[in-house]
Amino acid sequence: MKIALVGVTGVPLGKHKVRDPRLDQADKLVKADTKTYALVDVAGDEEASTADALVVSPEGRFDLVVKDLEFAETRLERNPPAAEKAVLERIKAHLEGEGLVAEAGLTPEELHLVESHAYVTAKPIVVAEAADAEAFDSFLVSVVNASGYISFLTVGGTENRAWLIRKGATAQEAGGAIHTDIQKGFIRAEIIAWDDLVAAGGETGAKHANKMRVETRSYVMQDYDVANFRFRK
Repeated sequence: MKIALVGVTGVPLGKHKVRDPRLDQADKLVKADTKTYALVDVAGDEEASTADALVVSPEGRFDLVVKDLEFAETRLERNPPAAEKAVLERIKAHLEGEGLVAEAGLTPEELHLVESHAYVTAKPIVVAEAADAEAFDSFLVSVVNASGYISFLTVGGTENRAWLIRKGATAQEAGGAIHTDIQKGFIRAEIIAWDDLVAAGGETGAKHANKMRVETRSYVMQDYDVANFRFRK
């Protein structure tokens, strides 16, 4: 996952840990040799067009809205097809009210009509105040959540670790986040819901309470599921 900064200063670029306190809690419940947070790439504003989400200053948000508005106006001046024109007019009206394209309520079909325009404000955008920049790795937890990503855990043994996946990812796809061999040879996933792990006081307690479920490849992962994958090697 890549996040681009627009108008946000004082944050080093590169890899950043997503310091979700739930991993800290899991590390107290399940013994492991190490604890590994999920990582995100943090880039500058020159990579805004290829980022999964943007973290912007209040002023940076305004600048992006103006940039997209100017693009929409330019496209409308070129007399686009009727269907595209109707979408552009909705986008223009929303941007004129300082809203974002992502908040304009466009359907997937409408977004498809203008996807080649690459509106920057169609991406998830999170506004960061000065205090957020100062505690950026903690702030990343809310940024990730707003960006359409969740985490799942693998616990015990050598490592308690959080893995980032897109919301809606299946168990088979989640296995691929660890290694492509797991996705290719997927047999099943053994899942413990986060709340069940906490209520049972750990993985062993959850198993004893029959809170471990066997799920197929099509299971849609939930935030902070604890997963163990069985696969053909």
